[in-house]
Amino acid sequence: MKQCLFVLFFAVMGVSTQAQKINWISFNDAITAQKKNPKPIFIDVYTNWCPPCKMLDKNTFADRQVVDYINANYYAVKFNAEGNESITFGEKTFANRNYDAARANSRNGTHEFTNHLEIRAYPSMIVIEANKKISKNILGYRTAEQLLVELK
Repeated sequence: MKQCLFVLFFAVMGVSTQAQKINWISFNDAITAQKKNPKPIFIDVYTNWCPPCKMLDKNTFADRQVVDYINANYYAVKFNAEGNESITFGEKTFANRNYDAARANSRNGTHEFTNHLEIRAYPSMIVIEANKKISKNILGYRTAEQLLVELK
């Protein structure tokens, strides 16, 4: 009996101490969700080779306050600016016509949606309102505290 309670205690502790994460969804899923329940879309525009992008993931996007705030107020999207995901926004479908699978983890062709968002450097964070207008373009690494100030 004691062993059973001991195992149960550590199982519950393991679940309760797991780090919360941002509920990242695809851009296309965010657009669909936004039609049903209008709220802004928060987009983390990153590349696989970008060190500050990795720092955002490790530090800022792991911060409990950032996680809670983004999950409560936005549809969160991670968008690889050099990836090959097809994106439909408005009446247009965007692709990466220069994508090279052999270069997936290094510099690659730039996605058309990256150009549409007018991204000039990585990381960038974009907020798109329910009316499809960009309301924020946050360029560069931000600490959790800095990002929360910009999002609130």
